Amino acid sequence: MRNPATRGAVGELAELVLPWLPTEDLAAAASACRALRAAASAVTAGRAADAAHGLEPLPIPFDNLVDCKPYAYFLYTPFSLTPSAASPRAQPWGRTWERPLGPTWPPSDLGGFPSAGCACPQGACGGARCPCADPEAQTVGSEAEVGMGMGSLRECGEGCPCGPSCGNRRTQRGITVRLRVMRHRKKGWGLHAAEVLRHGRFVCEYAGELLTTEEARKRQRLYDELASVGKLSPALIVIREHLPSGKACLRVNIDATKVGNAARFINHSCDGGNLHPVLVRSSGSLLPRLCFFAARDINEGEELTFSYGDARVRPKGLPCFCGSLCCSGVLPSEET
Repeated sequence: MRNPATRGAVGELAELVLPWLPTEDLAAAASACRALRAAASAVTAGRAADAAHGLEPLPIPFDNLVDCKPYAYFLYTPFSLTPSAASPRAQPWGRTWERPLGPTWPPSDLGGFPSAGCACPQGACGGARCPCADPEAQTVGSEAEVGMGMGSLRECGEGCPCGPSCGNRRTQRGITVRLRVMRHRKKGWGLHAAEVLRHGRFVCEYAGELLTTEEARKRQRLYDELASVGKLSPALIVIREHLPSGKACLRVNIDATKVGNAARFINHSCDGGNLHPVLVRSSGSLLPRLCFFAARDINEGEELTFSYGDARVRPKGLPCFCGSLCCSGVLPSEET
């Protein structure tokens, strides 16, 4: 292809089309001609530079010194959503583009009462003064103290007049700490701190597709089969919250395997890890969000981990390589 005009046309077309292609199709396009190979290389470099696809306040680069995989392909969402027609099935990723303006708001199509919320003046609420905040729950996961076990937190919601700078929306502004996704020889990809994270600092939300229990069990059976032969690294998490009556529990299934955010790369640690999971409820929303706070001071470069659950549920599950002194040797998994 020696005609400069033809090469220019191919380059312009490639810039529009290639960022939408999954990994296999991108590789196929790169083998077609020199111009497409150069364009595909630029897309690959862009993808490796930001796992967040440009949808977070800060880029989250991939770093791989183990093998030749420059990045992990998935569709990015800053918050959890339902697997409906509104879910992203394709997404441009790997080109230079501007991050959409606005905070990470939980979507209103998840059910609840969007009109419910505080009547605080815009930008004036936050802390115990806001009726959306539960003073007792807010101490769990605060900058001052992060307790053991699953914490709880209440924040302003979609129906509140306050803006993204409100002090009671601390988990709704996206990932504002520097993170990096690194490749491990045995564990695969893992999420690492790219700066010092102080005890109690909000790190990220666990975002993905919100599934019914029936669909979650169906997917888990398929994921277990594929993972057993090394064809998939599943990222489906099940949260159980016992109600005050003690006779029932709220179950939330979040699948970040194909559609998720940077939290999908957080690995398990049998010792509980250095992240503290907190269930965050926004006023007017029926379902809580799973958010992670630093359980202690975390050094730059340190891997971020938390406990997936009790490994005794599946004694014949996938092997665990967390390396902690109390490692059980088996990854926790949902019994289906």
